[in-house]
Amino acid sequence: MSERTWQNFLTALEAIRANKLRSLLTALGIIFGVAAVIAMMAIGTGARQEILEQIKLVGVNNIVIEPVKEQKTQSTDDKEKTTHQQKFTPGLTLKDAESIAEVVSCARKISPEVVIETDFVYAGLRRSGKLVGTVPEYFDITNFSILEGMMFNRQQLAAGQQVCIIGKNIMNRFFAKEDPIGKYIKCGQVWLKITGVLNERLISKISADKLGIRDFNMDIYIPLRTMLLRYTNRSLVTKAAIESAQAAMNDDEGGDTKTPKNIHQLDRLVVQVEDAGLMEPAAEVISRLLQRRHNGVTDFEITIPELLLKQQQRTKDIFNLVLGLIAGISLLVGGIGIMNIMLASVLERIKEIGIRLSVGATKKDIVQQFVFEAMLISIAGGVAGILVGIALSVLISSFAGISTILTGWSVALSFGVAAVIGLAFGISPAKRAAQEDPINSLRHE
Repeated sequence: MSERTWQNFLTALEAIRANKLRSLLTALGIIFGVAAVIAMMAIGTGARQEILEQIKLVGVNNIVIEPVKEQKTQSTDDKEKTTHQQKFTPGLTLKDAESIAEVVSCARKISPEVVIETDFVYAGLRRSGKLVGTVPEYFDITNFSILEGMMFNRQQLAAGQQVCIIGKNIMNRFFAKEDPIGKYIKCGQVWLKITGVLNERLISKISADKLGIRDFNMDIYIPLRTMLLRYTNRSLVTKAAIESAQAAMNDDEGGDTKTPKNIHQLDRLVVQVEDAGLMEPAAEVISRLLQRRHNGVTDFEITIPELLLKQQQRTKDIFNLVLGLIAGISLLVGGIGIMNIMLASVLERIKEIGIRLSVGATKKDIVQQFVFEAMLISIAGGVAGILVGIALSVLISSFAGISTILTGWSVALSFGVAAVIGLAFGISPAKRAAQEDPINSLRHE
């Protein structure tokens, strides 16, 4: 910075000190503009994060793998020939889940499930329902939480103990007047000790009836090993399984359309990945892995929640647009305020401008002085606005109960834009001041 420019800077600084009230009024637009930007962006970022988390809880990061009958195309003449050439497949098994956990590095949680339909009996009451064998990760993936009691412990999981966690409606139906924790309920032919009750999962009656969504509150959950040991394990080769498979093969050869026996050990396998952006590559790796493990037989179906992914991206885009508009409008208002007051300041200081021009100041000096004044006021207002914005964000979060997230980029953006606005909106008043005629300015009263 040259000595002449430095003198212009000091002159601008002295003018601000000499007119503190006017400088404060000029800075108020930037102060409240920057504060509004920081506070609103903190609220918007918090709201966006909360909405995205809710979308994740629905299952946006979940890859669902379900067993299906292998689909193939063949002519009727080759039916008998191809029937005897079918490749062996073990079906969807617990080993598949373990392999996915080892190979897919972005897999955060894996939840294998076995579901059977059975009867629940307690104190003379009977009701049919679904018994779900699974692991603790299932409750995290599906956003279930414990209302009473506790989750399965390691010993219960490893030993396949006869324990269960019941849904809220099961408690209301069978244990309306007593505490279910520690009681035994008969599921099928096995008595299970209740160790916990799940919080209610709200599902509207319309969704349950018309959309076919089952009432998870009427399910009972047991450790997966308990299900495999005490109820059903379709991966075991037994005499009954061989006879059933032979009967199914005979039905197929005879042209019967009976549904073949389910040979899959698992009914469902959910893989939760770390980031929604990794869904497609993770699904491709899982598909290749299962194809290799199942001898090239496509007896599984991989589902990615594409609609939820699109909704997540749309939510991000909408919030980014809204936050950008908020920032732009707020700071634009502050900049217009600076320009208006600086223009008014030029009219008030015509005589001062004339004196400076008459003692040797050039038009460039006048321009620099007013630009420096605008920039100093903007920077000071930006710093004050940052402090006010942070305070507002904390107060809103504390007293209104609204989640706010302060980000460094919003603070830096607000401060940077404040400085740029001071320069941009200070140029026009500065040029107008420099165009004043020295003689007319000295005569001005």
